[in-house]
Amino acid sequence: MSSLRLPYQELSPEAYRSLVGVKKALEQSRLGKPLIELVYLRISQINGCAFCLEMHAKALRASGEATERLDALAGWRVSGRFSERERAALAWAESLTHIAQSNAPDADYRPLEALFEPAEIADLSVAIALMNAFNRLAVGLRQ
Repeated sequence: MSSLRLPYQELSPEAYRSLVGVKKALEQSRLGKPLIELVYLRISQINGCAFCLEMHAKALRASGEATERLDALAGWRVSGRFSERERAALAWAESLTHIAQSNAPDADYRPLEALFEPAEIADLSVAIALMNAFNRLAVGLRQ
């Protein structure tokens, strides 16, 4: 593993604390921490962030998440282990994480409208953006 390129938490403390503050606010949202952590883990799988993969898998296991679901997460589209609500959130997470290719199509957004309140969609979208930011910091600066 590479060593930390620079201590971004120390060099940009106010901005980093603000990101952590957003994470804490999202933990209080109506989405629920288990769904948010599941989305964070999937985004971290896509982005290849080893630090975040370990952290979110550990958090999910500590909250009682079944190992079989964690093992199946990368293949959630063909797994029967995820609810309709989780599937919609994971599809949106993938769409926004790959936004340069996906352009966040209506086909990925529409299922959210049937399963989530508008404030939950907003919180989910912020959570997805936040985890992508954390992944880019951790991977790019070698956390």
